[in-house]
Amino acid sequence: MSTAIIQARDLGKLYRIGSRARGYKTLRDQISGWFGLLGRNGGARAQARAESEFWALREIAFDVNEGDVIGVVGRNGAGKSTLLKVLSRITSPTTGSIEIRGRVGSLLEVGTGFHPELTGRENTYMNGAILGMSQAEINSKFDDIVDFAEVAKFIDTPVKHYSSGMYLRLAFAVAAHLEPEILIVDEVLAVGDAAFQKKCLGKMGEVAARGRTVLFVSHNMVAVEKLCTRGIVLDQGRLAFDGSASDAVARYLQGNGSLEAQDLRSAGRRGGSGEVRITRYEVISATGALLRAGQPITIRLHFECHQRISKPSFAVSIVSRGGQVLFSVYTSDLGYDIPEIVSDGHIDLEIPHPNLLAGSYLLHFGIADDVTNQWYDLVTEGAELEIEAADVYGTGRQRAAAYSLLFYPCRWSLTTAAREVSGPAGERS
Repeated sequence: MSTAIIQARDLGKLYRIGSRARGYKTLRDQISGWFGLLGRNGGARAQARAESEFWALREIAFDVNEGDVIGVVGRNGAGKSTLLKVLSRITSPTTGSIEIRGRVGSLLEVGTGFHPELTGRENTYMNGAILGMSQAEINSKFDDIVDFAEVAKFIDTPVKHYSSGMYLRLAFAVAAHLEPEILIVDEVLAVGDAAFQKKCLGKMGEVAARGRTVLFVSHNMVAVEKLCTRGIVLDQGRLAFDGSASDAVARYLQGNGSLEAQDLRSAGRRGGSGEVRITRYEVISATGALLRAGQPITIRLHFECHQRISKPSFAVSIVSRGGQVLFSVYTSDLGYDIPEIVSDGHIDLEIPHPNLLAGSYLLHFGIADDVTNQWYDLVTEGAELEIEAADVYGTGRQRAAAYSLLFYPCRWSLTTAAREVSGPAGERS
């Protein structure tokens, strides 16, 4: 029977918005404060107090068993990071109680747990000591930590001179390699590059495979479903769902609406004259879950109109990581003619049968004049499409983009000659 190593009961965390830390006050400050209070009636004071209070967590209760791998998901401001800070004992709950059995290693914010004046080596040993490890234990892990973090040349340099990437790599390596019973990781991984994120997710998988407990916050629903055995959904500081990882992802996506949603106002590579601009895109799954190969999808483009334009044509392209255009379509290609645009809005492209295998793809968007073919807007950077593997041929086997990028419904038919060869199957005569 699994043992609960974390027990949270009625957790609540209250913050007072706009309040200042209590420190030294002059007589003038105190007199001003008294007159300010006298100038308000009781109702106004109560209203001001209520408006200045914010509950980041309310009535949170759950158990975490040994070996659980839990993804904590929710919209921005849902309380995810606050929950991890409470679990890591960085901040105390305002209400409720929490019991933790075992050493906790956490990576919540870049720089948390490191002293800027100490070197990478010194910070590694300091963190190990905080976890209760002996010097011999830390020695046995030290080379692995340095290799993982790729900071061998700078390990004896004060970390205040590290780049944010170096800082992050070493912080994660220390948290993951010093073998805490409980590993807690926030969305800080999002600041790393794709290769580093993959490396970190792989390491968390290794930690979980050894029976350690892992909790991590992520907006990467693919990673949550792959890595986690359980998912927790937070909504406005409350526990909205606690169950399997796949069900948690589905619950979150149903409430959030889209798998991918990104602001494109600051997209790097952009062209066009600018009379109308694509401001945001969404990738919407018809199933309300992770987007898998072969499932219908809708790509929604939000736009802002700065000037009346006639006969625009919207375009969407799906491009491989290598830059090969796999699919491209204009509204005019489908006979969907738009007379004019005079205000902001959005347009949907529904793809009932996408033929993409699992992988990561790029999305390019554009709006052109259907008569002159001149671009009003052209976005070729900043939009991505993630597709998970699926049994696209109905055989129980899942194909990935390592074999090819596209699939098509097809059929094999074997015809052989009447003459048969002798010998066991697999032998050549």
